[in-house]
Amino acid sequence: MTTPTARKRSSISDVARAAGVSVGTVSNVLNRPDRVSPTTRERVEAAIGELHFVPNGSARQLRAGTITTVGAIVLDIGNPFFTEVARGIEDRLAEDDFTLMLASSDEDPDREARYLKLFEEHGVHGVLVVPSTDDIEPLLELRARGVNVVLLDATSPVPDISSAAVNDVVGGQLAGNHLVAEGHTHIAFVNGAHSIRQCGDRHAGLLRALDAAGLDPATHLTEITASALNADGGEAAMRHLLATTTAGVDRPTAVFCVNDLVALGVQRTLRAEGIAMPGEMAVVGYDDVNFAGELATPLTSVRQPTHQLGYRAADLLLSQHTQGDRFRHEQVQFQPELIVRASSHAG
Repeated sequence: MTTPTARKRSSISDVARAAGVSVGTVSNVLNRPDRVSPTTRERVEAAIGELHFVPNGSARQLRAGTITTVGAIVLDIGNPFFTEVARGIEDRLAEDDFTLMLASSDEDPDREARYLKLFEEHGVHGVLVVPSTDDIEPLLELRARGVNVVLLDATSPVPDISSAAVNDVVGGQLAGNHLVAEGHTHIAFVNGAHSIRQCGDRHAGLLRALDAAGLDPATHLTEITASALNADGGEAAMRHLLATTTAGVDRPTAVFCVNDLVALGVQRTLRAEGIAMPGEMAVVGYDDVNFAGELATPLTSVRQPTHQLGYRAADLLLSQHTQGDRFRHEQVQFQPELIVRASSHAG
């Protein structure tokens, strides 16, 4: 079996030669067809078809001084939460005929920096960034070089960078309050690194719930840092918890997970070990992604307004350009909602 050879992309000069006209005539056919006679236009269009010519939109935008591409960096495109956020971004950008370049940082500041550099080199209109750490100095430097920046799923620590986020402290508190109300006094929290803002805030909210219930975290909270914020990380964390604790002695009776993918891995381990949910172990996730209610044991989760989050962040970015000096930076914060299902409540 032979591998097909990639076809070289035809240029506007190739089209001009094939049609026997000037490059300027081809440009007029593409952009101002009324200036070209029907006969010449038909000849150029035939050459375009034969050569499979596709205009270079980036070059045209640069010549015109109008860039219609926006870059966005999220922690993990594979997480359905960020997929849904990206849809909100796309829907807002589409209203103004902008397109989206999307990348994952994988919670790696170096990877994030490489994508920021790539986006800047491509001359994007602006960037939406879920910061991988609480250090936004690279974003401030990017903005100083003329690239508009909006923080996504994070609250800006400075007043002159806009942001759109969800109150994750409240979200963590909602999860903790629910588990305490269900009678749990020893809770495990499968979390990520506290340097990730969402992880730190959800932990802070959980501590508030325990404090309000008079439960000392030193004895009533077991925190486990997952190796990755996905199902495999959740599964490994749960196996570690089961291997190092004893039911009825020192094992927590409930697990709060930093996101729904982690909760999926936790549930997978509990099912494999024959541990009943919620009778022996209650589970609460975070994000309420589209599969949460469809699991074998439907997952209680803290719902975030994902589409609104992405849409509003994109709107803030585009407004900086359209409003110019009239634009006033905003720190938009949405409120989460607890969705109770069978994984934590027997009903």
